[in-house]
Amino acid sequence: MTLPAPLSEIVDDFAAVEGQDKLQLLLEFSRELPPIPAELEEAAMEPVPECQSPLFLSVDTADREHVRLHFSAPPEAPTTRGFASILHQGLDGLSAEQILEVPDDFYAALGLAEAVSPLRLRGMSAMLARIKRHLRS
Repeated sequence: MTLPAPLSEIVDDFAAVEGQDKLQLLLEFSRELPPIPAELEEAAMEPVPECQSPLFLSVDTADREHVRLHFSAPPEAPTTRGFASILHQGLDGLSAEQILEVPDDFYAALGLAEAVSPLRLRGMSAMLARIKRHLRS
């Protein structure tokens, strides 16, 4: 699987830990999700209803060589925030082409299937699918 360098580093970080340490790493990522910019209203963001917790995203394609991604999720939803943070840290600022080349199931390489429900993993898949849909339109 070929991933952009920032996302590959995150996958490597998860591969380096086992069991509950993966959940701890996901929790650390949840704390690193940046707030949405002041000029961006959550109401203008796209909801991702497949996520178990409220999640909104914005894909700024004004510069297709440096796509900007913004996510909003409540602090009491650490798994959803963690997934959003992984996508933010791994994809924000990359080109549309690089993001479109990310395998739809890259998240399987994080090794979270044992620790996180399939429903939650589907939420991460849905986030990536919506980002790609924006990039294709």
